[in-house]
Amino acid sequence: MAVNLSAPHAFLSPASSTALQLQHNPICRLSSCFRFWPAKFSKNQICAVNCANAAAASTPAVSAGKEGLLPPLEVREIDGKCRKWVWRGYAINYFVYPQIDGDVAGVSPPLLLVHGFGASIAHWRRNIPTLAQGHTVYAIDLIGFGGSDKPVGFQYTMEIWAQLILDFLDEIVQRPTVLLGNSVGSLACVIAAAESNKCKSLVCGLVLLNCAGGMNNKAIVDDWRIKLLLPLLWFFDFLLKQRGIASYLFERVRQRDNLRNVLLSVYGNKESVDEDLVEIIRKPALDEGALDAFVSIVTGPPGPNPVQLIPNITLPVLVLWGDQDPFTPIDGPVGKYFSSLPGQLPNVDLFLLEGVGHCPHDDRPDLVHEKLLPWLANIPGA
Repeated sequence: MAVNLSAPHAFLSPASSTALQLQHNPICRLSSCFRFWPAKFSKNQICAVNCANAAAASTPAVSAGKEGLLPPLEVREIDGKCRKWVWRGYAINYFVYPQIDGDVAGVSPPLLLVHGFGASIAHWRRNIPTLAQGHTVYAIDLIGFGGSDKPVGFQYTMEIWAQLILDFLDEIVQRPTVLLGNSVGSLACVIAAAESNKCKSLVCGLVLLNCAGGMNNKAIVDDWRIKLLLPLLWFFDFLLKQRGIASYLFERVRQRDNLRNVLLSVYGNKESVDEDLVEIIRKPALDEGALDAFVSIVTGPPGPNPVQLIPNITLPVLVLWGDQDPFTPIDGPVGKYFSSLPGQLPNVDLFLLEGVGHCPHDDRPDLVHEKLLPWLANIPGA
């Protein structure tokens, strides 16, 4: 997920209606300052991009009957089998799902799944069984999320998350690994891969699902919509640092109905927004330290920009992008940059997934697996 967890479903309205929305909904007032959402892009802008089958966009919820897609794991099974790893004195939650065929070990590289803002390991419940047919699958809760520690007063940065990923690969996985991330998790993977190039070869491939441009919107200053809102963003940074205001807003954000509306607005396939998904986002938000994590991430520095990092990465890179993403739209600066990469960098493959939102792996896992599995088959094990 993205930093805009507080956005209501109304954010898909055109820019002209934003003022009316701001008058009536306090959550909308906060979230509208985080993002200024554009209208849908023209397909002519991305004619060079390989697109997934357009007809699939109208297909309802994913089921076990789809070819190559195994039933999802139960959230309680994931929670019951998670392990703890102590990193810099903090408990980090992670999950390992062994490959079905033991002979695959040493042939196919392991995978590490990295969630986005507000999400956790269970956000990959629809992907892990299918991916584990050919790979050992690891998934991690970044510090501040899921079942990992949420230390009060901790300064969250993209660089901290990237270092956590590298240390996890070094200490736990101990093999060159394909990193697969969504949103800010994607950006953390990009930073980790760029750093891995400088020392140990801990990363052998990179899969980016609707990659974020920064830890928060202050990174996307090239977008005129963000430029207009920068003074307001800074003002809300100030407000969020007032404990009482932040607590009130966060309490509204984590209510079930509000979370459901947010999820419905960022998913193309509405049937993927089930009660399990709402609880995956809501439950960790009740933990002590969750408010501090929220405020630190929203008000902190945006971190490194993928535009500066990607050209220095020579590993195979697969970019999958849902074309109905209101958080990182394909016609925004980040989306346009990634759309241009296949013609510039030979190691980058890009597929646009039609009718899919900000979290493609959970929104339409069948479309993601259709592109991901053949790509993974060409990544040698180590």
